[in-house]
Amino acid sequence: MSDQTQPWAERTVEVPPQSGAGVPQSGVGVPPQRDGFRRGVAQVGQPRERRTEPFPTVDQEPTGTGWPDAPAPRRPLSWHVAQLKRGGEWSTAGGLFAFVCWGIWAISGEGDLTGPFLIFVLSLLVAVGLFALSRLVGRVVIERQMGRVRRSARGAHLVTAVFLAGLGVAWLQQTEWVVSAWNWISNN
Repeated sequence: MSDQTQPWAERTVEVPPQSGAGVPQSGVGVPPQRDGFRRGVAQVGQPRERRTEPFPTVDQEPTGTGWPDAPAPRRPLSWHVAQLKRGGEWSTAGGLFAFVCWGIWAISGEGDLTGPFLIFVLSLLVAVGLFALSRLVGRVVIERQMGRVRRSARGAHLVTAVFLAGLGVAWLQQTEWVVSAWNWISNN
């Protein structure tokens, strides 16, 4: 007997010929082959009809990039809105920090919250104006002077976030108990 530790050395079971329906009585049931191996041939059906029509080809037209005296292509409003949203997490984080710091400052004032609320709203309007100014400067410098396309508003959002974080720190510096706690921590 062969070595059974090798998987390729397993012995196959021989099946005796069956006699029954569809199998001739004289032979084994498998037609004789020349080499013991016969290459199979797949049957291929007729080619199907196309269900869809191919897209028509269009000649290339100048799009304004690289062509002198040609206007730049107009982009849809959705493209501009998507561009403004990229980098918005910076402004959101700065606005959240400014809101928390404003809340600490406003509650520590122990008075009417109408004045501090107006200050907060005006500060947010200044932040929106700073964002718009950053976008304008980016458009002039990056798009017009350098001839590049801006794909996001990350720079303007980052400038706005830095402004809002600085504003939050300024509100915390005006809160007496926060300043005294900071001084106590820094002295120990």
